[in-house]
Amino acid sequence: MLYNKYTAQNLNAGADLSGRGRLIVGAYHGSEANPAAGAVINVMSGGNIVERLIADSSGQSEEIILPTPSAEFSMNENMPKPYGEYDIIVESGQFGTTRVNGAQILPNATAVQEVTLRGENSEITVDEPALWGEYPPKIAENDQKPLPPSTGFIVLDRAVVPEFVIVHAGTPTNASAQNYWVPFKDYIKNVASSEIYANWPEQTLRANILAIISLTLNRVYTEWYRNQGYDFTITNSTAYDQAFTYGRNIFQEISVVVDDIFTSFITKPSINQPLFTQYCDGQKSSCPTWMSQWGSKSLGDQGYGDIDILRHYYGSDIYIMQAEKVSGIPSSFPGTTLQTGSNGPNVRVIQTQLNAVANNFPAIKKVRVSGDYDNDTMLAVKEFQKIFNLPQSGIVDFATWYRISEKFVAVTKIAEGS
Repeated sequence: MLYNKYTAQNLNAGADLSGRGRLIVGAYHGSEANPAAGAVINVMSGGNIVERLIADSSGQSEEIILPTPSAEFSMNENMPKPYGEYDIIVESGQFGTTRVNGAQILPNATAVQEVTLRGENSEITVDEPALWGEYPPKIAENDQKPLPPSTGFIVLDRAVVPEFVIVHAGTPTNASAQNYWVPFKDYIKNVASSEIYANWPEQTLRANILAIISLTLNRVYTEWYRNQGYDFTITNSTAYDQAFTYGRNIFQEISVVVDDIFTSFITKPSINQPLFTQYCDGQKSSCPTWMSQWGSKSLGDQGYGDIDILRHYYGSDIYIMQAEKVSGIPSSFPGTTLQTGSNGPNVRVIQTQLNAVANNFPAIKKVRVSGDYDNDTMLAVKEFQKIFNLPQSGIVDFATWYRISEKFVAVTKIAEGS
């Protein structure tokens, strides 16, 4: 039996709702650095409210558990729709109301739906994921591209992670389609949540996310669309690029992986660019020389590592390289984690940035800027990680360093009125 648009109350009698998925909603006023404390969040199914939540001082709802189809449906091809769909309505007084139609809840995964209220009523409809919906097949391109003359926008002797990508919501020639400025990591998380299922094996997730990052950085690095006279970085047309739905929910399991590897990309010896790593689902369309998404899932089930999966499809000579720079943040990760007992200028940087973030997120207790990673610093880091859906270790690792830096930049821009 195929599933209709809604899950809980609106499914036909006898439908399989044996799965359970998790949902967290984040509500913000105008910017993701300005939490909408007290916002009312209604989770709807079939026109009925199934949960009513209130955002806390960080704009976050509590985590709730929702019925979904069986987990089996997302693990095998040619099965019924594997996710539940819920509408989410967020209201916050003068900041208006935003409605998200069809947020996707996968079994054994955590959906994170962030909503930014901008003073007027708005609506977002989440597109079906590429593995389930009907999308045009990709148009084959060479995995290496000619490099254009430098415009000053890209440093051509090395790959750089940009602060933003400009996503064109249509085919390249559709002049009426909207452009969205999207932070790089948010874009990768959105695409991965649109292209694959978050409850797949972790090594499968990592392989697919590395392919998504590499394809994106190839578009950035080669200025592919700008060199053709367009004013965007990449499109959301699966015929040319990757699925993307502005404002959709992302999955925490995907977010954690992206935070961990977002500066990594696939390349080959003697090429001066990230590899253009095209892929397909491997079931509705066939791509013998690219990665098959369902095939990568099968390899992950067999215990293949992420690099082994990628080499199976893109060749034994590929390897993973790190971008040398992340744009838009004050300083790069120092290379070693910071934890209780650490000291020095990098600890001072984190303490200063945490205190700035705490101005907007009061659940984070301000700490003394001493350069010593004491217990108060550990607790502040742990609270930060809780708010922003990171593993709550209390340790500043690669992922936490960059997330703190990003939020510091965001709250600083609000404070400066920019």
